[in-house]
Amino acid sequence: MKHPKMKLKTQASIVRTKPLRPVFAFRPHTLIQAASYFINNFQGKVLYAVKTNPEEHVIRTLNLQGITAFDVASLEEIRIVKAYAPDAELFYMHPIKSPQAIAKAYFEYGVRHYALDCLDELNKILENTHYAEDLILHLRLSIPNTYAELNLSEKFGAALHKAPDLLRNIREYAAKLGVTFHVGSQCMHPDAYRIAMKMVDKAVTDAEVAIDYFNVGGGFPSIYPGMIPPPLREYFRTIHYEFAKITKKHTNVQLLCEPGRALVAESTSVIVNVDLRKNNTLYINEGTYGCLFDAGIPHFIFPVHLLRLSKPKINDLIPFSFYGPTCDSLDYMKGPFYLPKDVRNGDYIEIGQIGAYGRTLSTGFNGFRQEDGIVAVTDEPLMTMYEASCLNQEQFEIIAA
Repeated sequence: MKHPKMKLKTQASIVRTKPLRPVFAFRPHTLIQAASYFINNFQGKVLYAVKTNPEEHVIRTLNLQGITAFDVASLEEIRIVKAYAPDAELFYMHPIKSPQAIAKAYFEYGVRHYALDCLDELNKILENTHYAEDLILHLRLSIPNTYAELNLSEKFGAALHKAPDLLRNIREYAAKLGVTFHVGSQCMHPDAYRIAMKMVDKAVTDAEVAIDYFNVGGGFPSIYPGMIPPPLREYFRTIHYEFAKITKKHTNVQLLCEPGRALVAESTSVIVNVDLRKNNTLYINEGTYGCLFDAGIPHFIFPVHLLRLSKPKINDLIPFSFYGPTCDSLDYMKGPFYLPKDVRNGDYIEIGQIGAYGRTLSTGFNGFRQEDGIVAVTDEPLMTMYEASCLNQEQFEIIAA
């Protein structure tokens, strides 16, 4: 089936239509920039973490740009990737899977890469693949998440002191063996990777086993107001330096990474309507039960921009908080979100960095079922980790969701 291309617009043209529900503004050139940066600068295989944004136009665009491997966590994510990127290599990196999911992934979708963090999971994988001889098994290790905004070290991962025995056990059954870890979401300092890589390398050395893959996981950051990480090149420099030392001891090891947020966050924003203003609180038609979960619970501050056909006075900004459209008081985004002080009912606001964990976390709670759709726009993102794009619009094909 041939999918139509998205028609490119600007934010202003969206506002002219006076949408009644939130509209998502997708920046194809921004997504292409991010993919190109990872492919050209990371000295290993890039696995896109599908959980961050599993939408069709994202998967297809990344695949067209050369990302051919995907980190999946469920049968549904496997199905999605196979539908939009049929030839992609799948890495089933959720450390705990149901027996049915393992069997279906192996026998129906051809998945060979599996993560695990304990012997029970190893036995489950072996039993449900009928002790297949072509399994590629990746041991997930728990390491400190010192520099991360969101800690991911408690739910999954084998303790480092148990890792050598686990690696020796897994090596007996694995056609190829890998190690993996996660420094935490929105990691704010490259040293997190340095520390983790040294810890994991010691566990492998103590195990006295050969490994085939060294996966530094995700955690690569995007950029938000008040949350400005070092440039991505510093993260890559740290990883490459430590990996060079590892390859002196373990030859033919392939380096992997699993970026999510850093690839897709800047590619999408949401345009919302102000339903009511009460002092410095704005009631908008999107919230924490929609695509703004991170603005509520983890308290991320997103970049915002007032969209008016008549130019607002941008030199007079004051802090605002947002309430979403539901009846729940948890539907609150403290901010501060700096906007012109004359914001009023009926205004439209663009909220940036929604490409990561935005639409994918949204619900239909209270009957507020999302947006008027996705529109591809030519404008630059409100904030960016990447240099300005010089891409010609004709250089890429964008598939409509």
